[in-house]
Amino acid sequence: MYDFVCQDCGERFEALVRGANKAACPGCKSERLEQLISSFAMSSDATRKGNVAKAHKANEKLRKEAAHAQREAIEHHHDHHH
Repeated sequence: MYDFVCQDCGERFEALVRGANKAACPGCKSERLEQLISSFAMSSDATRKGNVAKAHKANEKLRKEAAHAQREAIEHHHDHHH
C-alpha cells in the first residue's frame, strides 16, 4: 500500500501497487501522482531496524561469552600440565 497525492486535482488516497501496475487517481483518473511514504511503511521499517540492532547486540554478547569460555578452558587445560 502506498499513499499518493494527485498532482492534477490534489486528492490524497491509498493504492496497492504491484510491479508495473500504475495507480490512478480515483477522483479524476489522472496518473500524475506523487507517491508519499505511508506512515505504516515508515513505522514497520523503523521497527525492523530496531529489531536488527537488538539481534546484533545479542549475537555480540553470545560471541564474547563463547570466546571467554573458550579462553578459560584453554588456560584451565594449561594449568593441569604444569
